[in-house]
Amino acid sequence: MNTQDKMHTYEVEPKSKLAEIKLSYDKDGWTRTIRATDMKFQWTRFDERGNVDERTRFDTDRSAYVLKLDFLDDNDRMRQGRVSLVTPEKGVVDSNIKSANGTELVSYSDIATAQMMSYDDKIQWFQDTCAQLCVEWNEGHMRMNVRRDYLLSDSMEAVMSLTRKDLRKVWRFEFIGEAGIDAGGLAREWFELVTEEVFDPDMGLWQTSATNQMCMQINPASEISCPDDHLIYFRFIGRVMGKAMFDQHLVKGHMVKHLYKHILGWPVMFNDLKDVDEEYYNSLKGLKDMGADVEHICIDFTVMEETLGVKQTVELVPGGADIDVVESNLPEYIEACLKYRLLGRYEAQLNELLLGFFDVIPKPLLTIFDFQELELLMCGLPDIDIANWMEHTEYTGEYDRKGAHHEVCVWFWEVVSEYDQEMRARLLQFVTGTSGVPANGFSSLQGSDGNIRKFTIQGVGLDTCVYPRSHTCFNRIDLPLYETREDAEEKLKIAITMAATGFDIE
Repeated sequence: MNTQDKMHTYEVEPKSKLAEIKLSYDKDGWTRTIRATDMKFQWTRFDERGNVDERTRFDTDRSAYVLKLDFLDDNDRMRQGRVSLVTPEKGVVDSNIKSANGTELVSYSDIATAQMMSYDDKIQWFQDTCAQLCVEWNEGHMRMNVRRDYLLSDSMEAVMSLTRKDLRKVWRFEFIGEAGIDAGGLAREWFELVTEEVFDPDMGLWQTSATNQMCMQINPASEISCPDDHLIYFRFIGRVMGKAMFDQHLVKGHMVKHLYKHILGWPVMFNDLKDVDEEYYNSLKGLKDMGADVEHICIDFTVMEETLGVKQTVELVPGGADIDVVESNLPEYIEACLKYRLLGRYEAQLNELLLGFFDVIPKPLLTIFDFQELELLMCGLPDIDIANWMEHTEYTGEYDRKGAHHEVCVWFWEVVSEYDQEMRARLLQFVTGTSGVPANGFSSLQGSDGNIRKFTIQGVGLDTCVYPRSHTCFNRIDLPLYETREDAEEKLKIAITMAATGFDIE
């Protein structure tokens, strides 16, 4: 039986009320549309009147950028490319996928249909499509022989010697000197051990996020830890992450949110800085409020980077050291800071990671996912223990006195208990910024300062907000004093779903 015969039949349900609400609240966000001239996906934003928003000057509330990867050649072993942040309408992606012989494997209509599926059906469709892209066993397969004591060096040498076609072949693993036939278990162990080692902060390639101790971000100073081959490591990491998705294995490392957006080519906005460095985000917001007085603080278009005690001035734009920040160019300064913090600091590393990743996974295949779904696909659905979650939850505000016994909190936990693992993971993403659960359970949940900050439900009046709000730095959800269980359930579900779009409900 060939792969095509194994394809599942999918049924797309009519749009739910939730989907309609999600679309109606996309008023200040971007929508992925199809470009009529060449049938490529592009991002479009509409203004309040429903017209295409064509404003060009940077605006902290509305402007966005998309990470674009341009391939510079078609080398089958080490393809070169360059990443950049562009305005979203320039971040186009093909809307079809071709097989190795050039025939169309997936069409625009296939992708458009998959985008409307449930998460489980999206996963099945993705896996079925990868199975069709996989090189048949009789065309060749790869045997990966590695020594456990030299796992990373052996693995990197093996993976980096492969062509793009080899990356889509079946891999069989053998740990040298150990008995065992790889029927899938050794492959699963290899992916787990390799990704666990490369994401270890002690290796110096990644570091824990300043705002979420469960998430990893690229170390801008990775060259110091691996001076000769840090970029090769990132190309290797990208290939391993892509192959893990391709072969239905998991990655042992949750990344910061904007990196998932970069992989997907999703718009990033000024608010994304808050998840990277809240203090820096607030300082830039403070500059906006200063007006003409901003010139008195004597800053220019540079930033100071410090590595191992050595300080270095980095220009945000060419000649930035000679450009003073004044009220008239403040939007351009904030724009330059956004670009630097979301890409410039580690542009070379992310460039290699994405080149490796897209050696395996076709870009159009990812357009069916949002960034939360991508994290769940790569890292797996966590096994969330509701009893442990409830035991280590704190209650503040209007819920301080009654705590878990308050009627609204009772409704909250009843609703969460009825959620499947996907919705529980999405709730966790909404409140803490990641679907990851500490190894010791919710008692070890940390805040942005590295201290223990338990999951917190804060009671607020309906005059404060209609929908639940999250504060990921504090692992806190503001839960309004709803009058009925049905209202609490509906508003919570909408808030969680809207978080996956990357835009807030006002």
